[in-house]
Amino acid sequence: MKGKTCGLFLGILIFLTGILTCQLKVTILPPERHTVTAGEPLRLKFPAFVENNLEARIIGNEYTPLSKSINPEELKSGTIPLSSLSRQQIVRLTLFGVLPVRDMIISIVPEVRVIPGGQSIGVLLHSQGIVVVDSYEIQDETGRKINPAAEAGIMKDDHILKISGETVISDSQVRELAAKAGAAGQPLIMEVKRGDKVFLTRLKPVFCKETGCYKIGLVIRDSAAGVGTLTFYEPQSMSYGALGHIVNDIGTNRPLDLGDGKIVGATVQGIFKGKRGQPGEKIGTFQKDEILCGTVTRNTKLGIFGRLQKPLVNISFQEPIPVATIDQIHEGPAEMLTVLKGDKVEKFNLEIVRINPKAKEDGKGLVIQVSDPGLLQETGGIIQGMSGSPIIQDGRLVGAVTHVFINDPTKGYGVPAEWMLREGDLFPAKEEVIENLLKTG
Repeated sequence: MKGKTCGLFLGILIFLTGILTCQLKVTILPPERHTVTAGEPLRLKFPAFVENNLEARIIGNEYTPLSKSINPEELKSGTIPLSSLSRQQIVRLTLFGVLPVRDMIISIVPEVRVIPGGQSIGVLLHSQGIVVVDSYEIQDETGRKINPAAEAGIMKDDHILKISGETVISDSQVRELAAKAGAAGQPLIMEVKRGDKVFLTRLKPVFCKETGCYKIGLVIRDSAAGVGTLTFYEPQSMSYGALGHIVNDIGTNRPLDLGDGKIVGATVQGIFKGKRGQPGEKIGTFQKDEILCGTVTRNTKLGIFGRLQKPLVNISFQEPIPVATIDQIHEGPAEMLTVLKGDKVEKFNLEIVRINPKAKEDGKGLVIQVSDPGLLQETGGIIQGMSGSPIIQDGRLVGAVTHVFINDPTKGYGVPAEWMLREGDLFPAKEEVIENLLKTG
């Protein structure tokens, strides 16, 4: 009877321990993967109960299994030293020194430094080919109405890449090709991209009775333009990142299939103040190329990237500052750099209220709230044109403003700077850990 009681007690203990460790993993312990800048300690904080009963060991790196105990005081103070020679280390956490709770994979990366932006920019992007916005009927010489684009199978949102073997980049070029083919009585051979598929079709220009010229019945667009904010640039390579989100095609609201593009400086002429249900906006005009100019080589879900033609002056940050990994960002006060009038970059206070490391697909890794009275008075909070405004915390670039909450313009989303730099190939790639280290540890 006594043995059965002990067995039952042991079973309950194991069951409760399993529940406890699961709860620890979900609600208390840090994520399984961390990124730390070389030379910096791993900083961890736990509730008192866990802190007093948690032990840790470094059990391996990418080269060989290890067995190194971590001083309990270092674990409690949250300043665990890590080797800067190894690109990855595995730290095993145990409760009471017996119950395994979590193995954390620590990636140790070189420090990356950039110069924060904050300057307003005009973004000029040309799509790959030209975008079909709509089609329409044309009345020919006999009075018959014809829709040559529809007859050729061309649809809204298609991209016309080439016409009769010639790459097309503008609507004026298309008009010239249509006039030339129409006068010769020849059809246009169009190379069309629809989604991921590319196909050829024949379209015959129609002589329009009303205008006296040849037309193809297409409403097309060759570019997109808007005002945003530069996030950072790396002074050695002159590579930059901006906006923090993808540029969509006007009208279709789909990601712009980038052909080429550039950024130029912009001057803020006025502010349309935001309010609940109605986002505000910066009213800006583009400057001449010699003030600020750069190419756009990538249009991604985490921003646009390219190279500047010359260095920029930032009075507040004349020297590069470190880029924070997402594990170095914390809830609390931060600053945003942006322009509200002319081309003057100013600092404004905000709060990082939540960090979501798993939101990389949509880039909304940070939830932020404007706390600066002056900014709230001027803009009502986050407004269009602030996208890309750099966020600074503890002397590091931690992210960029991206979206506003429609029903509360004082709040919005930000993208972590680490994600932007990785997307722009400016942050060291994470190494894959050797699987058997976890098994043999």
